Amino acid sequence: MTDRPTAPDAAFEEALAAIRFNADGLVPAIAQADGSGEILMMAWMNRDAVVETLTTGRVCYWSRSRGGLWRKGETSGQVQRLKDFRVDCDGDTLLLIVEQDGVACHTGRRSCFYRAWRDGRLETIQAVETDPAILYGGHGGGHGHSHG
Repeated sequence: MTDRPTAPDAAFEEALAAIRFNADGLVPAIAQADGSGEILMMAWMNRDAVVETLTTGRVCYWSRSRGGLWRKGETSGQVQRLKDFRVDCDGDTLLLIVEQDGVACHTGRRSCFYRAWRDGRLETIQAVETDPAILYGGHGGGHGHSHG
């Protein structure tokens, strides 16, 4: 036996060293749909979420409101599978290219970015595709999710 890290551990360390986590140990992660390029959501990741995501290929975030790992889709079934993991030039933002099952937003919309400034006002530009009560078993999206 050796105390040297295995090859996968070394690879994770290289990736983690490239990421500039904030004072709370978090980094913003933007989820983008594979193929269409649509921005789906932004959430936070800590070191454990990064390693779990890279290990399993299923996207995991850090929930600030719940104070724990948040495996996307564990309640709603709206899983994100990692297709590509990118670190920006400053190391302070991640881009996750994902295959999204169903909707990404807890409001039941495809994207969390469903409001746009149009003609001097904020307008809803995406309809609800799935009733949040169906996604969250009657809790209607009040499941504590707030991207963090």
